[in-house]
This record gives sequence, C-alpha cells and structure tokens, in this order.
Amino acid sequence: MYEQITNTACFIRNKIVAEPESGIILGTGLGGLARRIEAEVCLEYGEIPGFPLSTVEGHQGRLIFGRLGDKRVMAMQGRFHYYEGYTPQQVTFPVQVMKELGVKYLFVSNASGGVNPEFLRGDLMVITDHINLIPNPLIGPNMSRFGERFPNMAHPYDPELILLADKISEEMRMKLRYGCYVGVTGPSLETPKEYGYYRIIGGDTVGMSTTPEVIVGNHCGLRVFGISVITNVATDGPESTHELVQQEGALASTRLTGLLEEMLRRI
Repeated sequence: MYEQITNTACFIRNKIVAEPESGIILGTGLGGLARRIEAEVCLEYGEIPGFPLSTVEGHQGRLIFGRLGDKRVMAMQGRFHYYEGYTPQQVTFPVQVMKELGVKYLFVSNASGGVNPEFLRGDLMVITDHINLIPNPLIGPNMSRFGERFPNMAHPYDPELILLADKISEEMRMKLRYGCYVGVTGPSLETPKEYGYYRIIGGDTVGMSTTPEVIVGNHCGLRVFGISVITNVATDGPESTHELVQQEGALASTRLTGLLEEMLRRI
C-alpha cells in the first residue's frame, strides 16, 4: 500500500506547481467552495493512478490545486464512501497521499442529519468529537512511516483550530453549533429509532463519511478541523432525501466558504 501511495504522490507532484500546505475534503453539495480556489491545476480522479472514482451525485470527482485564503491548498471535490463498495483503506487513501505531498492541515466538511433537537436545517456545526460506527481504516498492518499502531484520539479535532473558528465566526457574526458527529455506513437514511439511538449515545449529527478520514488524518499527524452542514433533521421524516441534502448543502456553501477561507488565511 505504501508503494501505491508514493507512486500516486509522485504522479501528482510532477503535475503541480508547488506542494500544498492544507488539504480540503468537500462533502455532498459543498463543491461550490472549489470556485473560490485560485486554481492552478485540476486533476480528474480517473487520471490519477490508484485513485478510486466517486459515484455519488453531488461529488464531481476531481482534485484542485491552487490558492485559497492566500495559502496553497489541494481540495477534493468529491469524496469516497464505504457504502460505495470501497474498503475503509481505499476511502482514506487520499489522506495518506496528502500527507506524502506535505499537507499539514486537513479540513473536512460534510452534509449531515441533525439529531440534536436544537439544530435546524442550514446550521453549521463545528465537530468537536465523533463516534465512529464505520469499520476502522487502520485495521491491518500498520504503516509506521505515517504513525504509531495505536494513535491517541483524545483530541481528534484540533482544539486550536476550533478556537480559531469560534473567533472568526464571532467577527463575522456567524452562528456556529458545536457537537459530536456519528459516522455510519449508510447508504439508507436513518430510521426514527436510529436517530433516537444516535442521540442517546451522544451524537448531535449523523452522516456517512468523515470519521475514517479523520482517524487516518490523526494517524498521519495532521491537524484536523471538521465541520458539518445540517441538511436535514430527525423530524423531516419522509421529506428527507438525497436531493434535499444537496440543496441545503449548496445554500450553506457561501457561509462555509467564508469561514474556511479566513481560517486558512490565519493559520
């Protein structure tokens, strides 16, 4: 696996102008943030050796290299999911490639369902912790070049980056929520009892991504910031659809873009 990572990183390195400092993973409906990047190079996933292909509507499937917030970034416009049939290792492969390319910060966004009764559609929630119910991507031989066998997950989301987001949101008069994200396999949306269960175990939002990438990001020593767009809530019932998720994600994209752009400018 390590050889595949280095081969992919070498291919990308030969295509880009300079190595990125930050990596960004854009969730469902959030691809609009990519339009704010001063793009220098765009690579379709299909042309990158070893890269999976995104099969989900709302995930365009390309890597964008350029500048955002005066910092060099690489952005995944579309991610991979366990429910697409990929292994957890394939899902998180791009994060290891980011590390190999010199990335130090990982910004992860997603569309999620609100299980906290105080949350509303369109809210932005800074992820302060998570509960992973997806098979752990670190199962198998440990790649010691990236990290230790048993990475410490006491602070999976960087406390200093969370404080920075809080400060910027106050300056921008932007309301942020804070809470715990529950990562599940999907692809079926949650039943009412499942929503109740995720709330009982400590969740504020639930989604089908993010936790594997964050685990590997921590294993690689990256500083991680995660944010969820609340695109549907438990009380939506039959109204909750993938199309609704995309629409709400697109509406929140402007606020999310402003926050991330300013965070990048200040790190």
